[in-house]
Amino acid sequence: MRHTLQAIVAAACGLTFTHLVNADTGPQTRYRIIILDAAGRGNSINDFGAVAGRSKTASGNLHATVWAFGRKIDLGTLGQGSTLNSTVQWPAKNNLGLVSGLSLTDAPDPNQEGWSCAAFLPNPTLRQCLGFVWDPFTSKMHALTPLPGGTNSFATGTNDLAETVGWAENEVRDPSCVAPQVLQFRPVRWGPAHEIHELPVLQTAASGQATGDTTGAATAVNDRGQIVGISGACGVAVGGVSARHAVIWENGGVEEIVNPNGALYWNTPMMINKRGDVVGFAGVPDDPDGNFTPPFMWSRRGGWQWIPLPVIDTPSGGVQDIAGVATSINSRRQIVGYSNDSAPHFHAWIWQNGVTRDLNDLIARGVPKGSLRLAFDINERGEITGTTTSGETFLAVPVEGAGR
Repeated sequence: MRHTLQAIVAAACGLTFTHLVNADTGPQTRYRIIILDAAGRGNSINDFGAVAGRSKTASGNLHATVWAFGRKIDLGTLGQGSTLNSTVQWPAKNNLGLVSGLSLTDAPDPNQEGWSCAAFLPNPTLRQCLGFVWDPFTSKMHALTPLPGGTNSFATGTNDLAETVGWAENEVRDPSCVAPQVLQFRPVRWGPAHEIHELPVLQTAASGQATGDTTGAATAVNDRGQIVGISGACGVAVGGVSARHAVIWENGGVEEIVNPNGALYWNTPMMINKRGDVVGFAGVPDDPDGNFTPPFMWSRRGGWQWIPLPVIDTPSGGVQDIAGVATSINSRRQIVGYSNDSAPHFHAWIWQNGVTRDLNDLIARGVPKGSLRLAFDINERGEITGTTTSGETFLAVPVEGAGR
């Protein structure tokens, strides 16, 4: 994920792109806001309303956490050390109760990379980091092994077929890595028995040119087995050049999702819904640091579409944010995400009924206006989870009869 991170398309792919125009076509849903945790972050919500993310323990560590049916469940870590951290970081989820994320372990990283996990979890002693799947029936984390010769792995989500996706290191010392990163990493799928399967990276771009891609990551999977993610060079293993190309894996192959502006960095899908609609954020030319990424939606039928950033009310008038991330989409094509102004101040938003709105403008009750900072996931019932400006985990529940 980016640090808190016109038709240039392949005729063979039959893609098009447009701008989704902010044109209010109907009443907007309003939300009752419930605070689930005073020191946490909700990153995922399934269709039963179970929220997963992370919470701060009494000792100050971060632990992967589930909030469900009035309970808060600490998922623990993949080790015994008292200073280890874990989290559920990505919005991909399922209705089986399986929870996937990443955790530090007791084992030291022999290459002292820090790796992708360091962008999301404190790892001052450079522990090995592994993806996990937590089983609600056993209340245990199952470690997801890397590829042969690798040290680290990262899980982003599990579907209703119990397939988990993410990325994992192998034994290759890749010259495209930037220190302290050493080892190449590849997109992977773990099966229901946690067996690992490597996914191919892109070798030929939609333009027909060889890509030279060596690394990649799977970021989301739906119940049809469609997987989306990134393909590129190793870099520092947290985005940028590793996201030269947004891609989709299906029917045993990999295909580019073409960014029409041609930028070869930060092209990152975040979610794919049951219909095959993909949302995420993309690079723009001359912005290799990813400071001005716009959100997008893509589908085979509709092609690439830019999602307009919200206009935020200020004392001097409405001001449009300058960068954003679309984090999730449900089957009704309600899209949530967050964006920021130049300060930066961050704003949670939702795109629905043809318009992007600051979620703070749709609060019916629960918290003061301006409190909702980041929106990470939305389920089929339209419930949203994220974090507030003061670091609380929130659940936004649609209010019946208010624009639904």
